[in-house]
Amino acid sequence: MSTFTAFYTAWSDQLQQLLRQLCSAPKPPTTQDHLHHLNHLVNKVLSHYAEYYRVKAAAAERDVLDIFAAPWASAFEKSLHWIAGWRPTTVFHLVYTESSILFESHIVDILRGVRTGDLGDLSPTQFRRVSELQCETVKEENAITDELSEWQQSVSDLMGATPDVDKMIERLVTVVRKADDLRLRTLKRVVDLLTPQQVLEFLIAAVELQQGIREWGMNQDRECNY
Repeated sequence: MSTFTAFYTAWSDQLQQLLRQLCSAPKPPTTQDHLHHLNHLVNKVLSHYAEYYRVKAAAAERDVLDIFAAPWASAFEKSLHWIAGWRPTTVFHLVYTESSILFESHIVDILRGVRTGDLGDLSPTQFRRVSELQCETVKEENAITDELSEWQQSVSDLMGATPDVDKMIERLVTVVRKADDLRLRTLKRVVDLLTPQQVLEFLIAAVELQQGIREWGMNQDRECNY
């Protein structure tokens, strides 16, 4: 087991503990103590993701190909990867999906003018800002994808020659670093657009999706190994 694989296993267990804390938080927060507790939890979750990317960046410097191979992930998780991790625009699909589900469940109240304050009650301004951020993220995502494609093409062009392997690997490390930076930045910027209650619901949905995919994938791998 690699050092990063061991780290990821422990990190994922800690994320599950944070999920339980998020699920037990008062919803909606109705007092200043509730808000303080929720803000503390949100910061813990974001710091936990930041720590993951910090350690991953160091691991990529040591062996970026191992990061792409992702031995800590299930086959199903790997099938969903974009440059050694989740696609940043997935965040927006999650916001829209959760918003639609909650909107439909509260549609009678909403039509009566009752504000629920949850993800199903995003304001026009929030929708506009989320849409603008999505467009920005798509452009950055595409630019990084193009950079990886250029790297792959450069490897093909060098076949038969004497390539500067160290320089090629260094370029690949840079691509991974840019992808991870976009992932973390997108997560934080979406959180900044939401109210405390909406942030709580969004983070619960995001962690449940990540952990659910991991659990299902690991179960599939175990069944295939029998």
